[in-house]
Amino acid sequence: MIPEAFEYHCPTTLEEAWQAMAETGEDGKIVAGGHSLIPMMKLRLASPKYLIDIGRIEELRNIREEDGGIEIGALATHHQIEASDLLKLLCPLLPETASEIGDVQVRNMGTIGGSLAHADPAADWPAAILALEAEIEARSAHGARWIKAADYFVDLMTTALEPDEILTRIRVPAVHAHTGQAYLKLHHPASGYAMVGVAVCLTLAESGVVAKLAVGLTGAGAKAVRAVAVEEVLSGKTPKDSRLNEAAAVATQGMELNGDLYASAEYRGHLARVYTRRALAKALERARGTA
Repeated sequence: MIPEAFEYHCPTTLEEAWQAMAETGEDGKIVAGGHSLIPMMKLRLASPKYLIDIGRIEELRNIREEDGGIEIGALATHHQIEASDLLKLLCPLLPETASEIGDVQVRNMGTIGGSLAHADPAADWPAAILALEAEIEARSAHGARWIKAADYFVDLMTTALEPDEILTRIRVPAVHAHTGQAYLKLHHPASGYAMVGVAVCLTLAESGVVAKLAVGLTGAGAKAVRAVAVEEVLSGKTPKDSRLNEAAAVATQGMELNGDLYASAEYRGHLARVYTRRALAKALERARGTA
C-alpha cells in the first residue's frame, strides 16, 4: 500500500528537530532509519501528518570510549555497531546482537536509537541493553536526562521517553575482567524478529562463583524484561550444570507470555527456557576463556 500524504522535515541539528517537533505537535513523528515506521505507514497502521527525519544529524552517529565506558549515538546503524572494532574489543555483546538483526539491507539502514525508541516487543536491542545495564539519554529543548534500561521499557511499544524528547545516546558501563557475554535468538522465519531472544552478561569472581549476572529477555512478552529470577538463582553461586538448568527453568517467572499463529504462549515459554540455558552456557564459556 501507499502511505497517506505527509509533510517531510529534514533537520540537520537537534535544535532544528526540537523546533519541528514543537511546530507539528502530536501530528509529527520522528524517523531515523525508517525500518519500523515506514512499513507501518505503508500498511496505514500509522499516518503521521508530518515526518521529522533526524537521519542527517551527524553528531548522533558516534561510537566512542568515554570515562571507561562506551557511548553510542542513537543514529549508529546496526551495521556500524556490528563492524566496530572498539565494540568487538570492549563490548562484544553489541556486535553479536547487531549481527542477528534482520538482513544486510536492514542492518545498513536501521539504527539502534530507532529500535529502542520504537520498542517492538520482539526487537533484539532491548535484551542486550538490559543485560548490559545501559543508560539511555533523552534530550529535549529544555535539557537532558539519563534513563536506566530497567526503567526505560514501560509496556507494549511504550517507553519512558516524553513526547518532546529525542533519544540521543546510549551509555554502556565498562565491562569487568572475567566477563562473558552472549546473545542467542530464534528468528521468526518471515520477519527475522526474535521469537525469543536472550542476552547474558556474566562475570566470574576469582573463586569461580558468579559475581555479577544480568539477563535480558525479548520476544516472549509485551516488552523486553530482565530475567531477575534467573539472576537470583546463580548470583554468588558456582555455575555448575545443574544450577544452570535450575536458573533457566525460571526464565519466564512472573511473565505473561505472548501467543500468536506461529507460537503459542506455552511454546514461547519453552523456547525462553531453552535459549536462556544456551546463552548462560555460552557466556560462561567466554567468561572462563574456554570459548
